[in-house]
Amino acid sequence: MDLTASQRQSLLNKIQSLVTEKYFDPSFDEARWHAIVDRHRSAVIDAGTTAQFDARVSQMLAELTPKSLALLSDHTPITPRNAINASFTVETVGSERRWVFQDVLPGGVASSAGVRPGDVLLSINGKTFAPTANDRSGPQFEMRQRIPIVISRNSPAKEMALILGTPEPEYKDNPYAEPTALYAETQPGGIDYLKVSLFPGKIGIDFANQLDALFGSQLKSDRLIIDLRGNPGGGIGGLALMSYLTPDRMPIGYSKNRKMAIEKKDHSSLPVFDKVPRSKLAIPALALKFLGKTSVFLFTEGLGRRAHRGRTVILVNEHTTGAAEMVAQFAQQNGLVTIVGTHTPGRLVSRSASKLRFGYRLVIPVAAYVSANGTQIEGNGITPNVSVPWSFGDAVAGGDNQMAAAIDAIKAEAA
Repeated sequence: MDLTASQRQSLLNKIQSLVTEKYFDPSFDEARWHAIVDRHRSAVIDAGTTAQFDARVSQMLAELTPKSLALLSDHTPITPRNAINASFTVETVGSERRWVFQDVLPGGVASSAGVRPGDVLLSINGKTFAPTANDRSGPQFEMRQRIPIVISRNSPAKEMALILGTPEPEYKDNPYAEPTALYAETQPGGIDYLKVSLFPGKIGIDFANQLDALFGSQLKSDRLIIDLRGNPGGGIGGLALMSYLTPDRMPIGYSKNRKMAIEKKDHSSLPVFDKVPRSKLAIPALALKFLGKTSVFLFTEGLGRRAHRGRTVILVNEHTTGAAEMVAQFAQQNGLVTIVGTHTPGRLVSRSASKLRFGYRLVIPVAAYVSANGTQIEGNGITPNVSVPWSFGDAVAGGDNQMAAAIDAIKAEAA
């Protein structure tokens, strides 16, 4: 059922007050925000349908910031990385610009449907989809749906019909389909390979335990490739991965909220988080320590030496964001790895979802991440040590030129 005008008015007022109160940016211009709301007020309140209301609120939020504010509901389409565990790039196929699958995360929705990197998207639900001149993110998808798509594969191209089955999301505040978070194998030459698709869970207990198991049994080589391509980020479990890159307890960085920035508070007063718990029994103590805190200082766990330390490569690309960028930045700034791939987009803020009414939530950035040496990822991203653009031609042929470059880089390190 569509919202009434009074319900739309109520939601707009709540959105206006929440952004005014919580938006993290110390340079936030309250007068400008109120002016934006005033300009959009009539269009939002007069929206005839739920779809129009959602679109007009999203346009309003994008005028303040195009990336980090979001209105969520059960019917909100979300990014392909979260909804179908895949990312797209734009390629010219024949004489037309097309969406091409680039990262297809193992065990995810797209992978389970049979999608491969290099597949060309032709249609969704019978409707042809092609990128516009300025669109680089790809089509969005609703959760809880069976979505028919048509792709073309190989050269000469063969069309295939597939079904993308998006699941019920575990977290309404951050809906996503969960691929296989960790996948490990051995590359030719005895090089260990670890694919990290995301950092699931808010605390990452299961992730940390799975990581411990892999390093305790399978990942024993003195050379390691960690693949973070297409990783959308997630929870704080990345701390466990960073801890396997250095033997020492090292400072990683901290989150800085609006109040802390305005008051110029020193990060030395922040509570310290230096170990991902391996048991859910530790959760009550953590909740007590960090209750109401949006700013914490992260340290690695100090796990001792590993054979691969100093002979490690991390793969990143333009779809590596959030906590995955934090891992790559920490490793690069401390000289622990060689970064291979393409520049990351620089999207790392702590976000909180506030409940509205009528099934809506407003996702608001509440703190920015700053590394231990004072560098902010948001808006900057990570520049690889070895820049290697993804090759569509190699993917169509079943290859991975970035992986080949990572293998070359790690061989050079070991030489």
